[in-house]
Parts: sequence; C-alpha cells; structure tokens
Amino acid sequence: MTDHPLEIVRAAPVHVDPLASFFAAVAADPGSEHFHPHPFDLANAKRIADYPGRDLYYLATTDRVAAYGMLRGWDEGYAVPSLGIVVHPEYRGTGLGKVLMQFLQQAARTRGAEQIRLKVYSSNVVAKRLYEKLGYQFQGEEAGQCVGVLTFDRLFV
Repeated sequence: MTDHPLEIVRAAPVHVDPLASFFAAVAADPGSEHFHPHPFDLANAKRIADYPGRDLYYLATTDRVAAYGMLRGWDEGYAVPSLGIVVHPEYRGTGLGKVLMQFLQQAARTRGAEQIRLKVYSSNVVAKRLYEKLGYQFQGEEAGQCVGVLTFDRLFV
C-alpha cells in the first residue's frame, strides 16, 4: 500500500509505462486468469492510453496503477456497454474493485446507458458475489461465463 492519494483517471498517453507495468503484474498473477479482454502487453497499454474512440478506459492510481476498468461496446454500436475490471494483486481485498465498479457504472449512466453487461466465470466467486451485491442479475452463459446485467433503475432503490 501507499500514502499517495487514490485517483480514478481516464487512461492517457502519460500512463503507457505504468499501465504496461500493471499489465505485467496482472499477467504474472495466477489469480488474474479470469480477466482476459486483450493481451496484457506494451502494445495494448499504448493502444488504450492513446484510445480516441467512445469506449472508456479508466485507471485507479496511487503511486502506480492499482486497478484498470473499461466500458466497451459503444464503438461497435451497442447501446449496452460491457464492463470489465481487474485489480492489482497487491490491492485485492481493499474495496478498490467496488469503488471502480461504482465509478464505471456512473460513467455509463452519465453517457445515457440504461444497462451494463459483464461476464464472469462461475469459479470467480469473489467477483460474482461483488457483482450480485451491486445489483447485477445473471442471465445465462456466454463462452463459458455467466452473463450479468445491471439495469440502472435498480441502482438507487
């Protein structure tokens, strides 16, 4: 942990090296095998940091990248974005995943999305439990993963 303040920022060119370091830590961690939206390498760190589209890529930072989250699908024309997050192994269990999820949910809502979807392996019990606590309803499977949907009128009951 660190004494640096926690910030959630949109990925930008200044984050290429810190994001690449984060990706290396995630890729080396056996507990991260559940999250694989793209290769965790320097090329993708550059692509995300320089991303010009409508999809959103955010970082929770302290003295380094502590978590990474995304809302994707708008560039492909989907009205319902897909959400994904991964937390640095050293920051798991701190509540950071929940904070980043709530931030991304609000970002989607601000963009006018009425729902968010995500996928999670049923074996990823900790993540699935978090998503259920945040109001996601699971509706079947896709590519071996449970599909969860959050409808925003359920957020602030």
